[in-house]
Amino acid sequence: MVSEFRSFIAKGNVVDLAVGIIIGGAFTGIVNSIVNDVVMPVVSVIIGGIDFSNYFIGLNSNVTATTLAAAREQGAVFAYGNFLTVIINFLILAWIIFLMVKAVNRIRLTEEKKPADATPAPPPADVQLLTEIRDLLKTR
Repeated sequence: MVSEFRSFIAKGNVVDLAVGIIIGGAFTGIVNSIVNDVVMPVVSVIIGGIDFSNYFIGLNSNVTATTLAAAREQGAVFAYGNFLTVIINFLILAWIIFLMVKAVNRIRLTEEKKPADATPAPPPADVQLLTEIRDLLKTR
């Protein structure tokens, strides 16, 4: 059982997945900073500073608060504004990721289009020697 587990863990896919998750976690901080510190202030200026996060409907008569946090303390609420904010954040994040992937793909494409060297590299000395020996044996 232990050896089977070791072979499972040692597979490249599991290691690649672990590396991807770790890098993804670190990348989340970068993306959150881009969204919260760069994109959302611009979006806030464009839409006039509207904050949807405090839009809610109280589901019982006890809810009289004006902020979502206070309303949740008073009772059950239907927080549709918070949901709208999360959807908007997701769409912005998806757009940014799309643009980043598009840029990386463009860079890869230009790297692939670069012409290869016109003259191939000479074969290694041992291969060259074996080729000469083969040619000598053919002449005998």
